[in-house]
Amino acid sequence: MNDDVSVETAAETRTVVVPAYTTWAEFPKLWSELLDEVWTCLRTSGITSGCRNVMVYEDDGAQVRVEVGVETERQFPMTGRIVESRLPACKVAKSVHRGAYASLGDAHDAVVKFCDAKGLRKTGRRWERYGPHSDDPAQVWVEVCYEIADDVSSP
Repeated sequence: MNDDVSVETAAETRTVVVPAYTTWAEFPKLWSELLDEVWTCLRTSGITSGCRNVMVYEDDGAQVRVEVGVETERQFPMTGRIVESRLPACKVAKSVHRGAYASLGDAHDAVVKFCDAKGLRKTGRRWERYGPHSDDPAQVWVEVCYEIADDVSSP
């Protein structure tokens, strides 16, 4: 795990997702169903690779809005619950997690601690952008980005 955190300006990125409202307790059972729905639609359109998986989280309450899908500029007919969305052009605090998914929470913790230490105000929107799939945890990487406001909170 590389818990270095940086502040960057993220470019707007088109995503194709299934949005849902869920709880944190239900989400681990739900995300694969939502992602499978997007990939089934992609494969039906002849797209089998080249789209990074993405998970977007809004809010931290009992109910959380999520968007699960892929980044892609490719056009194709969307079916079912699949919609076009966007990752915003904005300032983010970012860390890159390397290794097993089981420790992905460490990257989130690192970003939150970094923002708190620097007085950066998180907007509540955050996302994970996944590198290419690998069964080898040593090859796994995930970008963890937290949108931060342009203003600075009081320390």
